[in-house]
Amino acid sequence: MRCSMSDRELSGWEDGIFEDGEWIHWDWINEQIERQALAQRFPKASPELIEILDQLVDAASAYRTLTGRYLQVWGELGELYAEIAFGLKRHRPHSQGSDGKLGNDFIEVKTLSPEKGAMRVRVRRAGNFNKLLIVKITADFQFDTRLVERAALHDTRDGYVHFDWK
Repeated sequence: MRCSMSDRELSGWEDGIFEDGEWIHWDWINEQIERQALAQRFPKASPELIEILDQLVDAASAYRTLTGRYLQVWGELGELYAEIAFGLKRHRPHSQGSDGKLGNDFIEVKTLSPEKGAMRVRVRRAGNFNKLLIVKITADFQFDTRLVERAALHDTRDGYVHFDWK
């Protein structure tokens, strides 16, 4: 006996594929491929956390498009990206000295936003950190990072250390 699908079953084939008696929608397939790519790119992060960052970036981008203004969420976006991309274990909110740990290193995270004129970060010298992680977010919400040893930071007399992105 030869099995064939009816015209009714064939209509909508462009929306997915028919496998083992069920339609699998292309959206579901594409979502699985995207999840696998993100898991390879960010192996230390949970898919749920990556999804939350994506939703926050989408909301901030939509707000910018609608109002012409940026949402002031740069610091949180930078720290969340550091958690996803590097596996940063963040301290509790409002902890003094550093934002989290990577292995045995205390990490201070600073975010450069597209609104910032000078591509320079300033950090209190008294902070308890071994490395500075700088997250740069562009006007189109792309992320770039630099991880800098504390010894490479320029010391000043005002109680701060500085780092120029350039």
